[in-house]
Amino acid sequence: MTARKQVSVSGKRKTAVARANAVKGTGKIRVNKVPIEIVVPELARTKMMEPVVIAGEKAAKMNIEVSVAGGGIMGQAEAVRAALANAIVDFLEDDELKHKYLAYDRSILINDVRFKEPKHFGGRGARKRQQKSYR
Repeated sequence: MTARKQVSVSGKRKTAVARANAVKGTGKIRVNKVPIEIVVPELARTKMMEPVVIAGEKAAKMNIEVSVAGGGIMGQAEAVRAALANAIVDFLEDDELKHKYLAYDRSILINDVRFKEPKHFGGRGARKRQQKSYR
């Protein structure tokens, strides 16, 4: 288990894309140039912190800079979560940690490809239609 010098990975969820760069350091994690400890809302922060909490002391060997754009708050949080988990696993090259993540939640390492279906012609949404009347 040897740590690499620098790793660049991405995580996606709906239309949100997060790009993470991991370098050797002291365990600082920043999301859009803001320390992860003060990201709001709190629910999104706890979602983002899951891979760091699972990794424990192993995550303290690197600094991770994440930039995220697109989508909503929770979509961005899940994209950051995927990017962080992949950055930690790739930087440390640790199969044991990878299996720990997969046992916890598969979508922490594998991007969730589900999207909202776009609105179609003839109705208010993707499935809803105006009723047809014959009389």
